[in-house]
Amino acid sequence: MIECMIQGPFGAISIRTNQQGISAIHFIKEEAALIAPTSALHNEAARQLTRYFDGSLQRFSLPLAPAGTAFQQAVWQALQQIPFGETRSYQQIANAIGNPKAVRAVGMANSRNPVAIVIPCHRVIGANGHLTGYAGGLEKKAWLLQHEQQPGQTRC
Repeated sequence: MIECMIQGPFGAISIRTNQQGISAIHFIKEEAALIAPTSALHNEAARQLTRYFDGSLQRFSLPLAPAGTAFQQAVWQALQQIPFGETRSYQQIANAIGNPKAVRAVGMANSRNPVAIVIPCHRVIGANGHLTGYAGGLEKKAWLLQHEQQPGQTRC
């Protein structure tokens, strides 16, 4: 596993890769030294994330390789189908994967998404329209959702 760290709008972001693709993108909570991209894939991931944050990219095109169960993989695939600027409920994701009774399991798979932003787990909200948990913190989730409502506008 190879890692680089780039600056995001709310601190450092870690990008990890393996031979198959991007294995993880995480928000770094503590102060961290940035680590320059060391591969073409890191460079491309950093470029696409930068474009996403500046509002000029709405759909990522990166090879992804998150480790997870077959169920988690199904949920993460469904998350990637949520269009930029839109949200879905956990129930809608459960329905999309053909398992309407798996709402809680969808929530657990969503919370274990190792590739933040690119696999847009931030686009999943409660059935009542309220923001629910987000591994990066609800303030980041709110920022990302607001950012997607105003593409092309840089905010920090």
